[in-house]
Amino acid sequence: MADAALIWSYLTREPLLWLTATLIAYWVGDAAFRASGRKPYVNPVLIAVAALALVLKGTGTPYATYFEGAQFVHFMLGPATVALALPLYTNLAQVRRAAFPMLAALLAGSLTAILSALAIARALGVDASVLSALAPKSATAPVAIGIAERMGGSPTLAAVLVLTTGIIGAVVATPLLNLLRITDWRARGFATGVAAHGIGTARAFQVNETAGSFAGIGMGLNAVLTALIAPPLLALFL
Repeated sequence: MADAALIWSYLTREPLLWLTATLIAYWVGDAAFRASGRKPYVNPVLIAVAALALVLKGTGTPYATYFEGAQFVHFMLGPATVALALPLYTNLAQVRRAAFPMLAALLAGSLTAILSALAIARALGVDASVLSALAPKSATAPVAIGIAERMGGSPTLAAVLVLTTGIIGAVVATPLLNLLRITDWRARGFATGVAAHGIGTARAFQVNETAGSFAGIGMGLNAVLTALIAPPLLALFL
């Protein structure tokens, strides 16, 4: 037992351990997702987060120590966000034909995401710092974290809220859109991308390629719009 403790103490100081743990946790989540027949409620990200949380809690590892190893994944969020230009370019002809409906949907979705969250939180007596982290929750993580920091919110809390929003969106999007009998893959994907950013977009790609492409477009456009309108909207509530 003493030797095992010494080995563990040594490994925890190596950043590669937590990067490996992150990849394994996601692999386990993805395996469970595939085994379930790709059921939306068996979300690989949710499973990976829960598994890592249990490991960190059980080993008494501080989040800062974990992040030292997993920060490469965090770094890749930036290039992944920039790569959102690809589906926009690939589907440029379809986007031009549906430009007005898409802009209307983007504005409605972005405003609803921000205003509903701020109004409910304000009614419950949430303080200003939490409101600042809550406002950009439907934007993709790198953008949301930057917006929250600029508005005086906690970037860590913003990241948690973004992750939670994405997981919930990925789980409920397909059943909800089926219930509403929305069959246009462009509309389904765009709505999912606006509401549930990267995690929702990944789910949309699993369902349909066109939906995934338009989810990527919705996520990218919503990130830009949220950066523009979140600060003035937050000011109204403060």
